Amino acid sequence: MTRLLAFTRRAIPASALILASCASMHLPFQGGGWKPLFDGTSMSAWRGYQSQEMPKGWGIEDGVLIKKGVTGDILTRETFGDFELELEWKLEKGGNAGLFYRATEEYEKIYWSGTEYQLLDDPNAPDGRTRLTSAGAAYGLYPSAEGALKPAGEWQKTRVVMKKNHVEHWLNGVKVAEYTLWSDDWKANVKASKFGKWPNYGLAARGAIGIQGDHNGSLALRNIRIRPLD
Repeated sequence: MTRLLAFTRRAIPASALILASCASMHLPFQGGGWKPLFDGTSMSAWRGYQSQEMPKGWGIEDGVLIKKGVTGDILTRETFGDFELELEWKLEKGGNAGLFYRATEEYEKIYWSGTEYQLLDDPNAPDGRTRLTSAGAAYGLYPSAEGALKPAGEWQKTRVVMKKNHVEHWLNGVKVAEYTLWSDDWKANVKASKFGKWPNYGLAARGAIGIQGDHNGSLALRNIRIRPLD
């Protein structure tokens, strides 16, 4: 608890220290239908992709879920249909990672089934050269708007809303992308992308939330929570 409180004092103003015990900037972190997927103390809601164990390389430091190099992808033990998801993330300079939703385990790779919300340091990563693969984009399908991303090393806040097949991507309080799952436009975009190789890509009505671990560099996550909307 001493380490957790020390981290929280650095991350949030003194007036919010009452929330230190749950390492959260949300008020409240739970309630209102919200449930934590990571509360700063336990990885029990997560496991490795196609595994019941967490991959080596993922850990908790000062209330933060972190990986520092190439490791395995992880996903939630629970699956979700319609939902509202919030989390905070931080990458080092040039960092690259991803957040997946409605992912299944039918394929060798998680991104062959689940849509990816791109986590990226746009100015210093190759994928940042196009909005189609920049931070907040539905990777390779729908571009994200510019201007919402903070510099590398700062905490970013992501929100994903999936409701009645309409999807919204939010970054630091700005809606940066939206689309309608399974629409004619979506089908055309999938067919034109690399994801057209996998016939069940994006078709699951329910699936896991996933985090990409197989890129170099560090990734830190905190305050991960979800509100089912089914």
